[in-house]
Amino acid sequence: MLPFLRAISDGQPHTIRDLTDRVSDELKLTPDERLQTLASGQRVIANRVGWARTYMKKAGLLESPKRGVMVITDRGQQLLAEEVAVLDAALLKQRYPEFVEWFKAKPQPDVDIPEIPDGRTPDDRIEAAHKELLDQVASDLLDSLKQCSPYFFEKVVVQLLRAMGYGGVSGRGLVTPKSGDGGIDGVIYEDKLGLDNVCIQAKRWEGTVGRKTVQEFVGSMDFYRSRKGVIFTTSSFSKDAQEYIDRIEGKKVVLIDGAALTRFMIDHKVGVTTTRTYEVVDVSQDFFDEEI
Repeated sequence: MLPFLRAISDGQPHTIRDLTDRVSDELKLTPDERLQTLASGQRVIANRVGWARTYMKKAGLLESPKRGVMVITDRGQQLLAEEVAVLDAALLKQRYPEFVEWFKAKPQPDVDIPEIPDGRTPDDRIEAAHKELLDQVASDLLDSLKQCSPYFFEKVVVQLLRAMGYGGVSGRGLVTPKSGDGGIDGVIYEDKLGLDNVCIQAKRWEGTVGRKTVQEFVGSMDFYRSRKGVIFTTSSFSKDAQEYIDRIEGKKVVLIDGAALTRFMIDHKVGVTTTRTYEVVDVSQDFFDEEI
């Protein structure tokens, strides 16, 4: 992480490819070392730079002004000015509460992978590593959603609901016009005649979505004569918004926050692609049954 932070210390925006080259130069890697790969085929240095970016971004040392580009923050510059000898996860946990909160929220044990005791089985280690990778993808996916246009985000959530099976074979989904949509951003028609439909609202927000916004959405559902609704957001919902949803009668509305949204997108392969697959095999006892 420290070579990465020094490589981006000029305050200018840099692509990850450029930073990978700069870190390679900083570490004085040989041509062979720069081409060294993991079992998956990914270059080792690219893998290390990717993880360094994720950790330091969550600690507020870096920010992304646009997709694929990173720039150092004032906090990052301040840390460099201290001339720390080591920059690792332990230091980030000690200094930056937002990094601690992110780390605790990760779907894996509450310690770094290298710190997990060796007593785990290979299956345990595979599972922990898989969760770590999915968490990184979810984080990057949420960042991409926050940077896309509001209209594109509306199309994404409609596509997600279709991928989840809403609308079935005969139904259809659409994004409402950009203006005059009555607070409804999309509609899933679950049958050909449109007798049953699901209203959608997509909030590409940083701040918390409160009760007022949810209440207005519930009222707008009457325009489509709908009794079902889903509100998606890249952020979170306030407690009173959830309490309001729990109390309404005659309508069923579900609130999907940023964490749940990215989980559903990964599960249903929306906005993500499978880059590699590992096959785990075991000895076939049937094969060695001499009675066959």
